Amino acid sequence: MVDSSSSMSTSSVTTPPSPFRASILQGKVALITGGATGIGFEIATQLAAHGACISLMGRRAHVLEAAVSSLEKAGFQAIGLQGDVRKKEDANRVVEETVQRFGRLDILVNNAAGNFLVVAEDLSPNGFRTVLDIDAVGTFTMCHAALKYLKRGGIGRDPSESGLIINITATLHYTAQWYQIHVSAAKAAVDSLTRSLSLEWGTDYGIHVNGIAPGPIKDTPGMEKLAPEDAGMDQAKRETWGEKWDIALTAVFLASDAGRHINGTVLAVDNGAWLKKPAPVPRDVIRAVSRTVEMRSRNSAEARSKL
Repeated sequence: MVDSSSSMSTSSVTTPPSPFRASILQGKVALITGGATGIGFEIATQLAAHGACISLMGRRAHVLEAAVSSLEKAGFQAIGLQGDVRKKEDANRVVEETVQRFGRLDILVNNAAGNFLVVAEDLSPNGFRTVLDIDAVGTFTMCHAALKYLKRGGIGRDPSESGLIINITATLHYTAQWYQIHVSAAKAAVDSLTRSLSLEWGTDYGIHVNGIAPGPIKDTPGMEKLAPEDAGMDQAKRETWGEKWDIALTAVFLASDAGRHINGTVLAVDNGAWLKKPAPVPRDVIRAVSRTVEMRSRNSAEARSKL
């Protein structure tokens, strides 16, 4: 466990008030990997703001310390635990220490991820493997470590209760993405894990396993890597990006009773961005063609009726 001696400010972005009551997750305990920065930290903040006790897992002690300090200053219960999701012994230790501290585990958020831009032929097999190990293998490793506590009747919970796993994924692999072959493969694997575990563990143990696929999100370390401000991206396009709050409130929704009948689903939270592409033909041309075709059909029908 790390000491919470320094501080970290929460997002400065003005966000709408939460639509959920503040006590909706009261008594729940959530473990968030990669939870000290970016989307993970906002998820931790919003889960805490709605009543949950928070355990943050990450590799950098000073970043964890700052995150825990920020949460505690806001009046939330939080601990930080140093560990690497790729290591089974770290995963087991962090889960056990979380339960020792709070008495139970209800929500596991697999948010830890690796990412960088690279042309496919310049990506080494080791670089490809590293991202797969963090995103996909790390997600399974954490799920495996948490299973005995998340299953129906697990330690600290009523026999009728079961836990929740939320896997943070992406929309890159829904079509294809330039210079992201490693991440696309990793996130496709995570989505497959989500469905398979929801089938097996949902059926056998009552565990809900869902995913959240963010689009581009402002003010996150990931987007600083993928689209730095000095890279020449149109500022107007940046304004279409989502906020960390959008992802965090989706996590609150899934963790609340409102999400109790959702299992094996990956929610794309990107304002439909992954669906958008330029129209192949201007709409005025389509309208003109449609009218021409309609007139031809009508004239043909009239001609046949006179036969």
